[in-house]
Amino acid sequence: MSQNPITVTWHGHSNVMISGAGCTFLIDPFFEGNRFAPDWRTIPRPDMILITHSHGDHLGQAVEIAGATGARIGCIADMADWLLTQGVPPERIINGGSGGNIDGTVEEFGVRITQTQATHSSAYGAPIGFVLELPGGTAIYHAGDTGLFSDMGLIGERFNLDLAMLPVGGTYTMDGQLAAKACAMLKTKAAMPLHYATFPLLAADASAFKEAVGHLAPDCVVIAPEPGGSFII
Repeated sequence: MSQNPITVTWHGHSNVMISGAGCTFLIDPFFEGNRFAPDWRTIPRPDMILITHSHGDHLGQAVEIAGATGARIGCIADMADWLLTQGVPPERIINGGSGGNIDGTVEEFGVRITQTQATHSSAYGAPIGFVLELPGGTAIYHAGDTGLFSDMGLIGERFNLDLAMLPVGGTYTMDGQLAAKACAMLKTKAAMPLHYATFPLLAADASAFKEAVGHLAPDCVVIAPEPGGSFII
């Protein structure tokens, strides 16, 4: 783990800001329609926006925020094609506007960003997750929207994860029990629940996840901030 403190802030749903080592990343910037999130114009300026898939509760205000702040965007190739049609300049998108793809790694602001598999749906290309390897060694996995899949074990082998951020709400993604199984497969030191409580069809809280982690991945520490809350890795 890095000696440089990394601050993680949760804006509800799967909207997460990661700051430290001289850069700020904003993942799945769903603000408008997210009852837990502030006005996006009030948050610190991100250097990089990462988008896991095209559903509105994840794509969110990515185009608007990139336009207002000059932030770069990391996404899968088909999403990059769509962003170009929305007026995002190619130089703002990784790999010269072409985007990336699963198991590909780029370096931005000194951070290695790897796109990973996710099992879900998406209008613009395959859904993905991201692993961020920050200067100093901290590794953070944001799974995006996904069900449980066996290759999470390979992600755990490939990366020495300090934190895994996993959906736990059920209905559209893993529920708490399956997400706890994911923690065991990933061998992550800590886990943060995402994608719950925002809408009536999702789990109202993360209690089932916390309980299941205690049984299935007892060495994993669950960190569940309140919306708007932050913690330091």
